[in-house]
Amino acid sequence: MEFITSNYAPVMFGSLIIFLLLGFPVAFSLGACGLLFGFLGIELGVFPSSVMAWLPQRLIGIMANDTLLAVPFFTLMGLIMERSGMAEDLLDTVGQVFGPLRGGLALAVVFVGALLAATTGVVAASVISMGLISLPIMLRYGYDRRLASGVIAASGTLAQIIPPSLVLILMADQLGRSVGEMYKGAFVPAFILVGLYVLWVVILAIFKPQSVPALPPEARIYREDNGSSGYASLAVVMGISTAASIFLAAHMADVHTWWTGTEVLDVPTDEKVVTAMCGGTFIAFVIASINRVLKLGMLSRLAERVTFVLIPPLLLIFLVLGTIFLGIATPTEGGAMGAMAALVMGFARRRLDMPLLKQALGATTRLASFVMFIMIGATTFSLVFQAADGPKWVEHLLASLPGGQVGFLIVVNLMIFFLAFFLDYFELSFIVVPLLGPVADKMGIDLIWFGVLLAMNMQTSFMHPPFGFALFFLRSVAPDKPYIDRVTHKAIQPVTTMQIYKGAIPFVLIQLIMVSLLITFPSLVTGSLDKKVEVNMEAVGAQMMDALQDAESYGAPGNDPFASQPAPDAEQAPAPAPEGELAPPADGGYGSDDPAKALQDAMGSGSK
Repeated sequence: MEFITSNYAPVMFGSLIIFLLLGFPVAFSLGACGLLFGFLGIELGVFPSSVMAWLPQRLIGIMANDTLLAVPFFTLMGLIMERSGMAEDLLDTVGQVFGPLRGGLALAVVFVGALLAATTGVVAASVISMGLISLPIMLRYGYDRRLASGVIAASGTLAQIIPPSLVLILMADQLGRSVGEMYKGAFVPAFILVGLYVLWVVILAIFKPQSVPALPPEARIYREDNGSSGYASLAVVMGISTAASIFLAAHMADVHTWWTGTEVLDVPTDEKVVTAMCGGTFIAFVIASINRVLKLGMLSRLAERVTFVLIPPLLLIFLVLGTIFLGIATPTEGGAMGAMAALVMGFARRRLDMPLLKQALGATTRLASFVMFIMIGATTFSLVFQAADGPKWVEHLLASLPGGQVGFLIVVNLMIFFLAFFLDYFELSFIVVPLLGPVADKMGIDLIWFGVLLAMNMQTSFMHPPFGFALFFLRSVAPDKPYIDRVTHKAIQPVTTMQIYKGAIPFVLIQLIMVSLLITFPSLVTGSLDKKVEVNMEAVGAQMMDALQDAESYGAPGNDPFASQPAPDAEQAPAPAPEGELAPPADGGYGSDDPAKALQDAMGSGSK
């Protein structure tokens, strides 16, 4: 027993690992382990019995946490957008735009995955939608099966790092930071990751063109009556939209100055990008609307199709992220607006009815309940673990690592990477992050940077062979038997599980490269954050001391700035006070050395 009491925290943590390896659900493993070691610790005298009395208040705090309301809102928004056919339209349209290029379909999947991530934030919805729509087309035209599987799985997981992301919401809650700041910190790294995916596809198109063929001419459906493709018209609209976006971004500070009435010199990068993108999109929408209403015929079918298909998701991006970055709405309010906008769009497109809405609400309720149960179990475990001085054990274990901050970050990310083979981001967020956050904070690591770094690493949990959930989602919709293609009427061979696993490996390596970049260049995260106001506490203390000294000298004889007559000498007796008024203090000042005695004397004089 002496060994257990002296090593209570590590024994408790090891017991949790055993519970998980035995296959018990994570939420119940956390709760059961916490309660078991809580009552056992009271019996052994490790901590007082009052520890368990704190538990109800902790659980009530979870239910009163407004930040976590964003989880069901964003989940509902994503599921509604999935069922309203937005992914199908996006893939069809963007595929037609990039189809004539080698690797164009893969590029379309990456870009659509990023758009779906910025509007839905749900990995399962993105992977399943793109697997059902894009994978048959890529197989039809001879794409390498490994690349097709890998790019779909990887693009679907972008929902974990591109705001609004459920992982970032949970990370902000566990680290005690603002969700809006976490979104701003993840903005630039997320789109750098998208750029790395695009770069990989381009490299394959250059060095292995046979694995990423272009669409044949007969597969390009948006053509003009004269046979032209319509790219010239699309290029003009994109040029005007891009020029408007660049102009707006360059003059964003002037817009803020005009709007607020006060001079603004600097605007955060993320705010510039989102607002400029919205402005450019609005210009394109106005041009396309005028062309359609007045029947001017200036735009091609392809240009009109691209404009009207891209407007809804981009509008949702601005509605959610724009209002959060501009400070107009909190993440919870942004999620509520996004869910409502998704409902309106779904019914307006006549793609959403009551049965589909009930399915989306049911799935949202299940996910929210899942998160709630894990949080209750994690809170129970962390309460007992903290009472047993577990954080001190973790801090002693990790703070002594060689290399300082960099060594700590490397070891922590390696640990997260290997734990992600067996645990998903929910378990990692509620089990590991609360233990690592305090240690990182004491080491002087910015917790927004730390949270984005861990979120980028946790994204690999969806693509780890053989346990990645994105691979399971893709496996559930990928063909597992030979079939006859409905367009070419040719026999298409199935996609094997090993091909899916091999296709995911290059993208896992790309994500690890991105993690390394974030460790090496923390400004990729911190550069997007609002600038902190530096306060010189020593100067503030000196000013307070000067103020106190001035206050002390204020009551000294001869230092009364309001006196019209010189202060009387100490030997001179004060003039008698009129009847009914308080006599001045005997020392001639506004108070004595003993304030209590002065107050007592004054009250005594008044009573007489």
